[in-house]
Amino acid sequence: MSDDLVKILDGNTFVVSDRRGDIEASLTDPTGLFSFDTRFLSKWVLTVGGQRLNPLSVDELQYFETRFFLVPGTGTVYVDAKLSVIRRRAVGGGFHEELTILNHDDEPVDLAVRLDAASDFADLFEVKDALEKKGKYSSRVKAGKLLLAYERQTFRRSTVISATAPARVDKGGLTFNVRLEPHGTWTTEIEVAATMVQAGKGEQRALARKPRREKMEGNLERWLGNAPRVECDWEPLRVTYRRSLVDLAALRFSPPITPGRSLPAAGLPWFMTIFGRDSIFTSLQALPFAPELAATTLSVLGLWQGTRLDDFRDEDPGRILHEMRYGEMTAFEERPHSPYYGCADATALYVVLLDEYERWTGDRKLVRELEYEARAALNWIDEYADLMGNGYVSYQRRNEKTGLENQCWKDSWDSISYRDGSLPGFPRATCELQGYAYDAKVRGARLAREVWKDPTFADELERQAADLKRRFNRDFWVEDGEYFALALGVDGNQVDALSSNIGHLLWSGIVDKAKAKAVARHLLGPRLFSGWGVRTLADGEGRFNPIGYHVGTVWPFDNSFIAWGLRRYGFKQEAAQIAAGILNAAAFFDGRLPEAFGGYEQQATKYPVQYPTACSPQAWSTGAPLLLLRTLLGLEPVGNHLVVDPALPSGIGALAVMEIPGRWGRIDAFARGEIELNRRRALQPQLGASSSSSR
Repeated sequence: MSDDLVKILDGNTFVVSDRRGDIEASLTDPTGLFSFDTRFLSKWVLTVGGQRLNPLSVDELQYFETRFFLVPGTGTVYVDAKLSVIRRRAVGGGFHEELTILNHDDEPVDLAVRLDAASDFADLFEVKDALEKKGKYSSRVKAGKLLLAYERQTFRRSTVISATAPARVDKGGLTFNVRLEPHGTWTTEIEVAATMVQAGKGEQRALARKPRREKMEGNLERWLGNAPRVECDWEPLRVTYRRSLVDLAALRFSPPITPGRSLPAAGLPWFMTIFGRDSIFTSLQALPFAPELAATTLSVLGLWQGTRLDDFRDEDPGRILHEMRYGEMTAFEERPHSPYYGCADATALYVVLLDEYERWTGDRKLVRELEYEARAALNWIDEYADLMGNGYVSYQRRNEKTGLENQCWKDSWDSISYRDGSLPGFPRATCELQGYAYDAKVRGARLAREVWKDPTFADELERQAADLKRRFNRDFWVEDGEYFALALGVDGNQVDALSSNIGHLLWSGIVDKAKAKAVARHLLGPRLFSGWGVRTLADGEGRFNPIGYHVGTVWPFDNSFIAWGLRRYGFKQEAAQIAAGILNAAAFFDGRLPEAFGGYEQQATKYPVQYPTACSPQAWSTGAPLLLLRTLLGLEPVGNHLVVDPALPSGIGALAVMEIPGRWGRIDAFARGEIELNRRRALQPQLGASSSSSR
């Protein structure tokens, strides 16, 4: 998405416009008003006196609210405007827009103010894949309101537009005849409501709540107030931390099955819904800062856990969903996302999150409530995930038409390859899936022994984990390169590309200690480490491309778990090096890390190169700085205590995280940067005269 676009959001309702506040969407353009995977407004264009407007500035007041300052004119260098226009917009259940026009002249003026409006009611998949609609449209005026509607059998959606000022409403928009006195002001408030119509009843109901600015502001203040406070000598870290908290607040999504409770939606614009993997990873990253996200994620994913064999949805008993959608194509089973289960990692990660959540919070009540779900997830690993019969988790879609081909986190078509760039067949057993399965068994054993009081089950899980670790270190190890293969192919051969996935293996604990040093050396070596972060695929591999989605870019989320894994094996300096690179990159993005950025060598670009279609904000990129803070400070729960073992780059200076929540209540962690990094790739601090703090 271009930097010229302005985005406001609340949960899975969002508005994307140009810098004038106008929307002129095409079939493939993710601009407009979206809610529950449907675009409710595809055209929203303001003219004053027949003229389009030019932006002076855009104020992003909050994640849910923005303000556009505009003037009529031709866009020339010199603008002598006698009028100015302010559009203040807040999202929520559609959006609310306050339109103000000011006359700066000594003479009165008569104006025709026009808002052109239309909706294509495109499903988000139709926008993404450039597909045509199959239903019928209508536009009518009723009681001074404009009603735009779409109907396809029982699937009905509508947009209702109304204004407080008198307007002439027609099927294409609203016209206001305005007389402005000298130095006068004219204002109207406009409501754009996204609604659905109950089949057979003709009753309209809003898809989400209407915006109440004061309530939303208060909600954000409480969210920030409940989070730990960060004090730091390095100003960019303070900015990045606050930006992460605010963006995480913006991405909170309350599923219809759990009203009032929120989990992280994956990212704007394509992924504003429940994603099992993304919600789990983000909840893990945010645990020391917002543990309530993990509780909701676990509960919601447990409610939607697979219960049957369904090839269309790639569903198995015990499997955790990949993605849940609410749009037209899902309703008519043209897409399987109701929900869709095609991911091979979320099920093991569900158990990992459950254990980590209990370690941090001490909430054994939830662990007991979710015992059935956790056991079902552990059973899925052995009963349904071993597609090749070799004791490893692998994947192959059963829905050949609309299912996902790659069901690991690197889910693009060419992400899994051999050194020479050729692609393996299916099933595929990627290395990190085995690490997650190992970790799930180890953690499941702890929960079985300490919470569920089932030592026999715990012993069996520990035996399975030890056997998996032994076999994995034998079968996946590439002897001539001293790293772990990206995957095993259908015939058991090694898919031998060098990739960032090896860092997730350290995080999971599946790597033998004797092999860990070689893995760390690769992660910080010139083929994988760009200076900004670890590339998804090593430079020199057949498919390497520094701006290829999963074949050479740098993903902040990926790097946060790699750094955590390095700390687990005692590589403090290497973890600090990666944290420094990602946090330094964040400063170039004004604290908001994108989904991915280019994998160019730092010395070649001097700044991180934007990936052209990266989601922003994106949940697990938003969570990356939080996990990096945990890693730098070495925060680990041990019993009812929080252990602090810091290892900070010297450029950060003093760092304190205050009031960290957990089973210990609230605790503070302090540290000072002492690690001297490779000067070529060191953090570039912009130190102020005194420490800064943020909540």
